Amino acid sequence: MQAAVRALSGNNRARLDVLLCQMVRVVRGGEPVRMSKRAGTFVTLRDLIDEVGRDAVRFTMLTRKSDAQMEFDLEQVVAQTRDNPVFYVQYAHARCRSVLRLAAEEYGAETVDERALAEAPLDTLADPYELALIRRMAGWKRVVEAAADAREPHRVAFFLYDLAADFHMLWNRGRDDTTLRFLQTDRPAETRARLALVAATAVVIRSGLAVMGVEPVEEMR
Repeated sequence: MQAAVRALSGNNRARLDVLLCQMVRVVRGGEPVRMSKRAGTFVTLRDLIDEVGRDAVRFTMLTRKSDAQMEFDLEQVVAQTRDNPVFYVQYAHARCRSVLRLAAEEYGAETVDERALAEAPLDTLADPYELALIRRMAGWKRVVEAAADAREPHRVAFFLYDLAADFHMLWNRGRDDTTLRFLQTDRPAETRARLALVAATAVVIRSGLAVMGVEPVEEMR
């Protein structure tokens, strides 16, 4: 195959890299789904997509290196818990979009348009959790470049999970400390800055999911 690619490309401008993958062990209820190479019985990719959905399969498969052992738990990939990275990342995006929709309803759609957010006073973002989220997003460009260079898309999945964790922690901080809530009518400058932070988080999550071929969700019920 490599020789054929070189011959067809001319001047060796194209290169074929072959990445060997481990078998995936499919589990349901803690028990392996029986497969037999000798008998020709096995779980196909179509079977997984039909049961848990395309996005769950793609994201889950990309949380491991190609040469690493993997256990695909049919129950875990649809569980709405932090242990399910698919749900955890999608939930962070849905929360971001929920905040922006609420802001548009309360303050007007112009509050969350790109120009208004670009002019937000970001110097008001001083809480350690806000700064941690900003630092995480600042590393996105390096992460995606490194993942492409190393042929390791799982780096994107790990980054998105960590970014979602940072956002969820900031969200929870707002529950304990009212001064850290995203929307505060009596503090317009802080509200604008936090809306810009929330919008940026949503953009980065969508960008990462796009790299993985996964559709972001607008809301979760």
